[in-house]
Amino acid sequence: MSPSPRPNDHAALICGSIAYDTIMGFPDRFKAHVLPEQIHILNVCFLVPELRREFGGCAGNIAYNLRLLGSRGFPMATVGQDYAPYAEWLATCGVARDYIKVIDGTHTAQAFITTDLDNNQITAFHPGAMQHAQANTIADAEAARIAIGIVAPDGRQGMIDHARQFAAAGIPFIFDPGQGLPMFDGDELDAFIDQAKWVAVNDYEFQMLQQKTGLSVNELAARVEAPIVTRGGDGSVIHAGGRIFEIPCGRPRAIVDPTGCGDAYRAGLLHGLLRGLDWELTGRIASLMGAVKIESRGTQNHRFTRAEFEDRFAENFGVSIDPAVIG
Repeated sequence: MSPSPRPNDHAALICGSIAYDTIMGFPDRFKAHVLPEQIHILNVCFLVPELRREFGGCAGNIAYNLRLLGSRGFPMATVGQDYAPYAEWLATCGVARDYIKVIDGTHTAQAFITTDLDNNQITAFHPGAMQHAQANTIADAEAARIAIGIVAPDGRQGMIDHARQFAAAGIPFIFDPGQGLPMFDGDELDAFIDQAKWVAVNDYEFQMLQQKTGLSVNELAARVEAPIVTRGGDGSVIHAGGRIFEIPCGRPRAIVDPTGCGDAYRAGLLHGLLRGLDWELTGRIASLMGAVKIESRGTQNHRFTRAEFEDRFAENFGVSIDPAVIG
């Protein structure tokens, strides 16, 4: 079964996080500075001469990528008193800010990531305003003509509330638990699945989802219109309408930074669903979005024109894409 067509003036509501990513490079190996026999009194300092600050968070990333594809998306998130630079960035990129709420006395969610020469990472994450995600409601976006939604990683209560609200409003949505999956037990995940129309996870998350719910892929496919499982360099699989769509991986021209590739893929899914495209085309657009993203550092620094995307699509999949599909 293919997604149902929706009018082009309808939009996606993207419930998830807005975050700053502070990324640091350590020009050595952590193991050379940690004494295993003294791990119980660990006290180390790493000099990080390389540092950059990126705009991130699932809602911001998905909305950015959806904008590149030419579809309308509204991120719904809670942010802190340090939101101003991110707000300016979103405005520059043409991403709507109507449903981003500032929570006084908090910081915007932030990840501090240090990577060594072996690509080992030490990450500290401060959820900040994200913990107040339930302060936003789906009803707040009534004027936006929302045709489809996504519940992406966010504050725990916000994810629960937004899924219920989408279901109550009759708005079909993708359940995308991502790194938030460990916050929920089997019964809670079962409730998300009952409310969602589609489920999108990577292969590791799918194993965890199966472990917590006891559902096989066929049982999951019987309860939602389509489970979508991404497999990194091995592409992705979409189970829909009794069929299995094997989606090839898009071919990147360089592998620079995989952070945010899953969000780029999900923007492709939303774009296809909004445009009423079939699953094979939707999956290939999503796959190519991930390949384009991996070629740039950060999650919102890649760009392309419509013509460039059309050329890349033909180059990757051996067929032309209708120009009306993008933009």
